[in-house]
Amino acid sequence: MSQIAIAGLQLALTQGDNLATIEKEIASTMARFPWLKMLVIGELAPFGSAKDFAQALPGPAEQFLCGLAKKHQVWLIPGSLYEKRAGKFFNTTPVINPDGEVIARYSKMFPWTPYESGVESGSEFVVFDVPEVGRFGVSICYDMWFPETTRTLACMGAEIIIHPTMTNTIDRDAELAIMRASAVTNQCYVVDVNVAGEIGNGRSIVAGPGGEVVYQAGAGRDIFPLELDLAAVRNARERGWHGLGQPLKSFRDSQQTFPPYQDANEKNAYLDSLGPLEIPK
Repeated sequence: MSQIAIAGLQLALTQGDNLATIEKEIASTMARFPWLKMLVIGELAPFGSAKDFAQALPGPAEQFLCGLAKKHQVWLIPGSLYEKRAGKFFNTTPVINPDGEVIARYSKMFPWTPYESGVESGSEFVVFDVPEVGRFGVSICYDMWFPETTRTLACMGAEIIIHPTMTNTIDRDAELAIMRASAVTNQCYVVDVNVAGEIGNGRSIVAGPGGEVVYQAGAGRDIFPLELDLAAVRNARERGWHGLGQPLKSFRDSQQTFPPYQDANEKNAYLDSLGPLEIPK
């Protein structure tokens, strides 16, 4: 079996405690579509972007979400939470299996600096396997702007990238282009779920291994259940999308070394001239 029934929950949320809303939305989604096996919610969905609700993990909010996954017997990627760890803050997404167990946690590698201030960068990539389906990778929001993150997950075998997002700015259209490009250059599905309401402008997108749009949401609340077949990913990677380009094989076989990754001086020679990373004056 290579198919999975997965739903993006683009929820209308507020700054503050959204756990009751998430519980209600998951219950109604599963009542209507009981065949779903995985649910994905947008970045920082449980509490919004305020660090006042930051918790150590495991913690009470994560335990609550684990209870929802177990109750409904689904994989749950419930957006992310601000995690307190060793006196620092991280933007962390738990991966919860249908038994209500956290099997992995991914901390955002590229916080949206300088705006997402005071948040540390994660350092470990996360992939996980859904038995009899395939391998999934996790990234968060601004990570998408750095193609190395998605390429690394693809090289680790990820066939579907789960990507919670919280975007409420005018660059959402650019992100839709990035998601399609990420899908086609890595020959994978990308499931990008934004939030709506007070804290996000929606327009979630699911793109396929040819960069095709499988589904794109509007700006408001939207629940989109889909059946994705990973056989399409495997065929694209083996034969090329519709028998065309095979970029992962070309990347594997290339002897090219890229100077910015080999030599810090080469990387910084021009980039240092751009000035400090700060909010424009």
